[in-house]
Amino acid sequence: MIAQYKQTGLAWIWLALLVLIADQVSKIAVLQSFQLYDSVKITEFFNLTYVRNYGAAFSFLADSGGWQRWFFTLIAVVAVVLLSYWLAKTPKKQIWLVIGFNLILGGAAGNLYDRVAYGYVVDFLDFTIPLYGRWPAFNIADMGIVIGAACVLIDAFIHQNKQQANENKT
Repeated sequence: MIAQYKQTGLAWIWLALLVLIADQVSKIAVLQSFQLYDSVKITEFFNLTYVRNYGAAFSFLADSGGWQRWFFTLIAVVAVVLLSYWLAKTPKKQIWLVIGFNLILGGAAGNLYDRVAYGYVVDFLDFTIPLYGRWPAFNIADMGIVIGAACVLIDAFIHQNKQQANENKT
């Protein structure tokens, strides 16, 4: 059983746990040090600003009356279960896919914990982008999800190129 586990994407589950722990430790630090909407300027383009996100990405559906908390909680639970299943079925050698799934899993678990424990997601990384303006605040879990999705896309391109190369050989 252990030998089989070591051959799957679950061998990298430590990466999901690392994202989850870093996310929760950073959010606890924010909750203990900031009042809602408190902000500390770090650079000209970066602040630490405590905000609550009751919706999804970019506060989608944030002011929808409360039902969205349970809707996004359900989506996160399904994502955690599916990602765990896929990791158990994915060979460890598909490194980009395994890293991507684990980063997404850790991020989904971090934001899931917030929704269950607080009823909202704690966001605090606040950037201003030249020629754009303020980017919506986010957190370490969100970074795990975005970087993980990029890894999954890289894996898809790698496998597409390998498949095309194999088709060209035949």
